[in-house]
Amino acid sequence: MMKTSFDVCYQHVRQHMKSHSSMFLSILQNPENFTLKGNQALVASASPDTMTHKQLTTGHVVAYGPLGRRILMTDPEGHPLHECEWGEHADGTVHLVSARLYLDWGQWVGLKPGGLVNAMKLDLTTRPNWRTLTRHDLRVMASRAMGVAAREVEFFYADDDLVFDGTGHATVRQRKDAFYVLEDGTWERARFMSCMSAMHWASIDYLPVVELFKSLLPGTGSAAFELIRGLYDDQNPHHPGALQYRGIPTYPSAAAFGLFSNFFTATHRNGENPFSVFMDPPRSHEVDWLPHPHPPVRYVNPRQRICLTVKQGNVLKVTKTDDASGLPFVPPNQQGFVPCGKRLAVASGHLLLNDHKTAHKIALQAAWGISRPAERQAGDQAVVNKGHSWEGFFSDDVPAVSPREAYSAVLLYPEDETPIDDLASQPFVADFLTDFIEQDQRLAVQVGQAAHVLVHGFDGVIGSFLAFDRPRSTTVVYSHGAYAQKHAQSAWNQLTGNNRLAWQKSYCFRSEEAFHYGTSTYDLMYVWLPFASYDGEATIQDRLRRISEALRPTALAFVAGPDSLSSIVAGLPLEIVFGDLVSHLQPFRMHKSILPKATLHPRLSVWGFQKA
Repeated sequence: MMKTSFDVCYQHVRQHMKSHSSMFLSILQNPENFTLKGNQALVASASPDTMTHKQLTTGHVVAYGPLGRRILMTDPEGHPLHECEWGEHADGTVHLVSARLYLDWGQWVGLKPGGLVNAMKLDLTTRPNWRTLTRHDLRVMASRAMGVAAREVEFFYADDDLVFDGTGHATVRQRKDAFYVLEDGTWERARFMSCMSAMHWASIDYLPVVELFKSLLPGTGSAAFELIRGLYDDQNPHHPGALQYRGIPTYPSAAAFGLFSNFFTATHRNGENPFSVFMDPPRSHEVDWLPHPHPPVRYVNPRQRICLTVKQGNVLKVTKTDDASGLPFVPPNQQGFVPCGKRLAVASGHLLLNDHKTAHKIALQAAWGISRPAERQAGDQAVVNKGHSWEGFFSDDVPAVSPREAYSAVLLYPEDETPIDDLASQPFVADFLTDFIEQDQRLAVQVGQAAHVLVHGFDGVIGSFLAFDRPRSTTVVYSHGAYAQKHAQSAWNQLTGNNRLAWQKSYCFRSEEAFHYGTSTYDLMYVWLPFASYDGEATIQDRLRRISEALRPTALAFVAGPDSLSSIVAGLPLEIVFGDLVSHLQPFRMHKSILPKATLHPRLSVWGFQKA
């Protein structure tokens, strides 16, 4: 059998890296570095014949197992950044069993290749000559139904994914790689987070985009591409070829382009602007991505409780694991803007981290390879007190949020039939209302003219209901401090980025405990009634009465609540504008195209009321 370039590279590594340095030995002896079961057994019996390693020019260490595949990457001090477990099929082919990725703020996430499998049953007996249909015919039918090229269907659907039962019925399996939150850093307590099209991990041949991207814990995308780029370099040591973005369907975005660009360089064979081509879904695959000679690298310093990302001598960001804001420090952009005022500078041999509350001065380490200063330049929008920071949105005390709660404030969805909880159900309502109001000119005008707005209970999607076109009195009532904080930070960035921070005083975030109906009236209300209240008809009646009393004449209230509201509202001066089960609406149907087993509370409905 001819040796592949990977085999040659592996032999080269074995010949030159059998001498285990003290650093490598300490990496092997640290039980926290290896939690994947196959690797634990492997390391327990490690020897120069089964384990090799290499040290990158940045000082990072990569360990390889007996199959010649990387099983661990650490920073120069031995802190693990990702771990991989590999297996071997009966035919000798190598496959990735699972991986885990370290996030900047201390959380681990897991990757399970093929961890999510959706099966679709097809009845082919209604088609003429169904007995002669082949897998190729199925792929052609699928390409027509999905509006994609047949080669894409062939790329993502292997023969094993298309099964005929001999009676005119077929099963089409769609395999996806799944991401999980590893609560304690191991697979013992794993919770589904998101997914992406199945990668060929043993031979990286395309670039993916993660689905359910709003559910990603911060840093997941960069950590995943750190792994992808590492495996790609292992597999292409001498003549790296170009990769393309592929997917069914494709989801190009500016964020995806920026993430790709950190690790690869975009080109277009005809000289067109790669970004413009990439953002055109039918043409996204035309952009060629070649490995950037200097991809970003991460360094972890537990003593200072920081993780920093460096690229070509520049610090891109610094994350403090004990920062309750849940945000990294970054250098100003060309306009001098820094998200939420979390400012990073490099001067006089130190990292300087500043926000409106704290200042940190951290001595640079030579191992970090920081050779370029991050200027404390132009447009220094230093925030000097709470009133000018994102905390100024909170009329009372800023919610008490732990760092882990702050970084973890994303909406997660079950991969099975477990009903989606209150918070994670809210985007389906918010997305529907946004589209519904835009399509109804009368409603759009009335919503746009509203001067006094209440957003109550929609903690997961507060930002969807905040308007920034002009100052208007907006009260946000929340129960989940971490989510309220996250949306206040986003609102601050939008106002500051558009030079409208003076409008901040128009928005008031108040805790559920500090809010009472009857103190104000509103032109527009968005109210979420919790699932736990659905069986208490008296409670629902009282809540609707309070909503009615708080509405000004002809004002609108959009309420997410049980399907029984149409009868409960009788006797109140409220006219029903519309009402429907959320499970019937397009946003949830779109979600089910990703997670077909997804289940909502069966009574969750969205209603529009107008004060009579």
